[in-house]
Amino acid sequence: MIVSNLTGRRPLAISRAECVALDAADPLKRIRDEFVLPDGTIYLVGNSLGAPPKTAAAAVTRTVEQEWGGRLVGAWNASGWFDLPLTTGDRLAPLIGAGPGQVAVGDSTSISIVKAVSAALGLRPGRRVVISDLANFPTDRYVVEGLVEALDGYEVRDVTGVENLADALSDDVACVLLSEVDYRTGARHDTASITALVQAAGALMIWDLCHSVGAYQVDVSAADFAVGCTYKYLNGGPGSPAFVYVHPRHQAEARPMLTGWHGHAAPFAFEPGFRPADGIRRFTVSTPHVVSFAPLNASLDIWERVDLAVVRAKSVALASIFIELVEEFCAPYGLELVSPRDPERRGSQVSFGHPDGYPVMRALIDRGVHGDFRAPDVLRFGFAPLYIRFADAYDAAAILAEVLEKEHWRDDRYGNRLTVT
Repeated sequence: MIVSNLTGRRPLAISRAECVALDAADPLKRIRDEFVLPDGTIYLVGNSLGAPPKTAAAAVTRTVEQEWGGRLVGAWNASGWFDLPLTTGDRLAPLIGAGPGQVAVGDSTSISIVKAVSAALGLRPGRRVVISDLANFPTDRYVVEGLVEALDGYEVRDVTGVENLADALSDDVACVLLSEVDYRTGARHDTASITALVQAAGALMIWDLCHSVGAYQVDVSAADFAVGCTYKYLNGGPGSPAFVYVHPRHQAEARPMLTGWHGHAAPFAFEPGFRPADGIRRFTVSTPHVVSFAPLNASLDIWERVDLAVVRAKSVALASIFIELVEEFCAPYGLELVSPRDPERRGSQVSFGHPDGYPVMRALIDRGVHGDFRAPDVLRFGFAPLYIRFADAYDAAAILAEVLEKEHWRDDRYGNRLTVT
């Protein structure tokens, strides 16, 4: 493991043999075998799209062939399709520190933001401001911008970093929307203190958990609302349904702007007007995308057997080792750590800046190390502890050093931007 020397200088980097020894002792090592990972690939993109569980394909096949094919429309009752947003929500809830009846799964993160912010505005009549951090994932800001344009008399108040939040709070602020982990840098915010600050100002706190759920122990129990996706660390698959959390104290009064038939108190009464269901069900909107729930629930089968404290401990160790190795191996090549060095202030990703970050990442991927790039110059490496090994962290740092030393990234083909970076 990484150990500090007695003189207070920077920690000594680990050897590959020591990494292999850590893998042998890893309590999560057998979980890796439950995921599909191509040979020769070091997959450090779990913060963007998690690897598929080996049971995911069978779960989809079962949904299509046995449930849909065998029961046809009767599967809505016999296979529990209609209640998937709630039953899956109850399975996911412990991963964010919530309880039964507090989470609904469905739609997308963007749609979930509309539901949460619009409900928050309704709970704070007379307050007309939504605070958003410019460091939020851009869609969060785009959605809020569109929402306030659709409503009369509301506005967005942007802050540049949570350190400026206190100055932005006033008695006209209805709610605050923040990402728990910065998608570029991996910086982790202190949710407890920020939530308390916002609520003390009379506003409601909404957390975006996309880059934190599945990475460590999340606790939204004090927050008013939260949203998040399931295709990153939770390994639910591309386009898997998002979730929304609503604190029990708001469920009787909160009413989201999107009022679809699944959130109706009696969906099959087909009444002409909307009458909200009790509890979290009123935050469901439309017919659940049943096939997309199948791989997510296959992944939740794994998560129900995992101790999040163990996941977090491994995440911290993996990321810390990677940082030390990259800084040792790549010191001459212009990489700059943009993630917090303190693991308590970091999620489960490590980001480095480099002026030629995009071609560097393309060259790295071609050599089997999969990270991703975020403008303007950030190379991101996500560490999903369920399937990333300590030897992977070592090898990724060594291959990155080779790409930089031999300037593989200067190949002209790597300068052409692909649609998805």
